Amino acid sequence: MKKSFIDQTFVQECRSRLVQLKSELLNRILGLRRDFSLEDKSSGDEIDQTVAQQSENTFLITQERLRRQVMEIEFALGRIESGHFGFCEETDEPIEVERLRALPYTRLSIEGAEIRERLDRKFAKPS
Repeated sequence: MKKSFIDQTFVQECRSRLVQLKSELLNRILGLRRDFSLEDKSSGDEIDQTVAQQSENTFLITQERLRRQVMEIEFALGRIESGHFGFCEETDEPIEVERLRALPYTRLSIEGAEIRERLDRKFAKPS
């Protein structure tokens, strides 16, 4: 367990915010699924079928993005429970309080995010 640099009140504030964000995302996922299931995907001409395929593609991309956000929130809640919340995975230094306030599920400090971005660019596959 790492020595925490932030007070427990702030950690609990972040925990509450994470739980609220998770609930909102799960409700949004359910709403998107419900709306998508109500769409008629089986009838129509080629244009209707193309629109239906584009709608399905958008639905799947959105679902994946939301699912990843929920996972990041779960990981952050796990870090709170284990006492590792607020520490950068890249530098092992404390994450800025303002950054945690804005993105309570972040894993990286600003410096850590810049390091990862440089590494990603360096090792990115040419398209």
